Amino acid sequence: MGVLFDLASGACIFRSHAMTARDAILARIRNANGGDRADDGARRAAVAQRLAEAPKGVVPARGQLPDEERIRLFVTMAEAVHSSTARVASRDDVPGEIARYLRERNLPAAVRMGADPRLAAMPWNGQALTVSHGASNGRDEIGVSHAFAGVAETGTLALTSGGDNPTSLNFLPEHHLVVVDAADVAGDLESVWARLRAARGKGDMPRTVNLVTGPSRSGDIEQTLLLGAHGPRALHIIVVG
Repeated sequence: MGVLFDLASGACIFRSHAMTARDAILARIRNANGGDRADDGARRAAVAQRLAEAPKGVVPARGQLPDEERIRLFVTMAEAVHSSTARVASRDDVPGEIARYLRERNLPAAVRMGADPRLAAMPWNGQALTVSHGASNGRDEIGVSHAFAGVAETGTLALTSGGDNPTSLNFLPEHHLVVVDAADVAGDLESVWARLRAARGKGDMPRTVNLVTGPSRSGDIEQTLLLGAHGPRALHIIVVG
């Protein structure tokens, strides 16, 4: 049994059968704040309200644009960081755009993707493509993901982890092809976090949110830009709608 005493008064302030250093620290903090108090419920409510009504930070004006202008800014910023882009009218056009990308670069007609229902509903049978599913084992040349959102002001993609879009597809294939709905292109990153909290909520948030801005690159060696340094050397973004 662990016992914690206040050295000043000699009083026992915490007793536990399995005290840890963390327990001891928290017990000292509780004791310094008056221990277990009757108004703990009010204090917790005040903290919850403060968190819920936290003031928003400064949001740059650059991304605060009408829909079409915001999407054009997203495309412009994505291309500025060495991404290639395409716009298609509907999700049914995505497999054809992917087939075109592979054909023009003389790449194998084989892609790997997760279990995202939006991707699964697309007409893959209409293209001469071999589609496999699941996380990448490092031997896939082309990975396909569906982004949760895009950020217009930086050309960034927000990709949530999970079985629908395995994180390994973001980093292991040489070519990463990402689908994003035009309606999900936000002006700024702050709006993306707000949307994610609203869509998933506490207890259902993804374990990881990957923010991808352009293909992997490094300029560490003699300041020479090298694509594919730590991940895909090509990022192709398909904006739908």
